Amino acid sequence: MRPSWDEYFMEVATVVARRATCLRRQIGAILVKDKHILATGYNGAPAGLTHCLDTGCARQKIPSGERQELCRGLHAEQNGLIQAARHGIAVSGATLYSTTEPCSLCTKMLINAGIGRVVFRDEYPDQMAQEMLKQAGVERTRLL
Repeated sequence: MRPSWDEYFMEVATVVARRATCLRRQIGAILVKDKHILATGYNGAPAGLTHCLDTGCARQKIPSGERQELCRGLHAEQNGLIQAARHGIAVSGATLYSTTEPCSLCTKMLINAGIGRVVFRDEYPDQMAQEMLKQAGVERTRLL
């Protein structure tokens, strides 16, 4: 059966997640506009730096969602936005497809980048992120 556009792009995000080098979560994200992929991102250390797969997790004993500033890696959504910026690709009005719902830090960036819709598969318990998306008028869709 032919997948819907949302299903198709979520499958692509799932494949992108396989490149992640984070020891805790493998998250993939893609930015899409007019049914065309603009940029992709996955979570991991900055380009050219040793991956957490090799160094170990700096946040190993810190609960998920806390003290994110201690993490060596970037989030998938951040890497997608950065990739688009490096290549001069405008993302205003685009849709973000992410295997996991964005955290509040990524949500702030997505709002300021002009992302109009966020589609995700796995929930992430961040009430602030959800409220900010609502206040900004960004459509939030969970794809099961």
